[in-house]
Amino acid sequence: MRLKDRTAIVTGAGSGFGAGIARKFAAEGARVLLADIDEAAARSVAREIGGTACRADVASAEGVAAMVAAARDAFGRIDILVNNAGVTHLPAALEEVGEVDFDRVFAVNCKSVYLTARAIVPLMKAEGTGAILNVASTAGLSPRPLLNWYNASKGWMITATRTMAVELAPAGIRVNAICPVAGETPLLKRFMGEDTPEMRARFLATIPIGRFSTPEDMGNAACFLCSEEAAMITGVALEVDGGRCI
Repeated sequence: MRLKDRTAIVTGAGSGFGAGIARKFAAEGARVLLADIDEAAARSVAREIGGTACRADVASAEGVAAMVAAARDAFGRIDILVNNAGVTHLPAALEEVGEVDFDRVFAVNCKSVYLTARAIVPLMKAEGTGAILNVASTAGLSPRPLLNWYNASKGWMITATRTMAVELAPAGIRVNAICPVAGETPLLKRFMGEDTPEMRARFLATIPIGRFSTPEDMGNAACFLCSEEAAMITGVALEVDGGRCI
């Protein structure tokens, strides 16, 4: 029960890594608000773990404000924020990615971190404590070709994590990131362009441990970094990648 009596918001919690993180947090005693643009998916996971669900478009200030209000109504305070919601564009030459796709990737992957920080950091400062976890990617450390703007958005997230950590440490707020390798999530097919045995084999060949990451892997890493066991850890981008970045 490493997160007993703690409250947490997990964005993109209706599926994939976000659902895995929410499940682990609940199992470790946290009260969890599961936010997702797909409210039905969030409610399904929330029912399973005894959490609270809400619809949230984290790329909009209004969506973030509604999410934060829902968390405060449910819990009274916010101890942990997990910025997990993310999207990608289909594999393509960098000059061929459309402006709509580019804007969507940076709105969901980057602007959301700014918007949630603007809304939640003042609340954490008032409490003198807090933990923020950004779900980045190995793409921000060891980029794959044809995913240029997705790679760049995750690199941005890693830099944001480090600068937030330095600035917020005196306020008692820790900020870390995890960097998953490709996993069995709804985004996998978009990363690969097509889900075929040949394409999966190509991806797996770059992971020394020889498998994709799982939501459980991310839940375990997230739980550690957001718990008091990691009280001396801030500003890290933890590779949860089976050796992919070596």
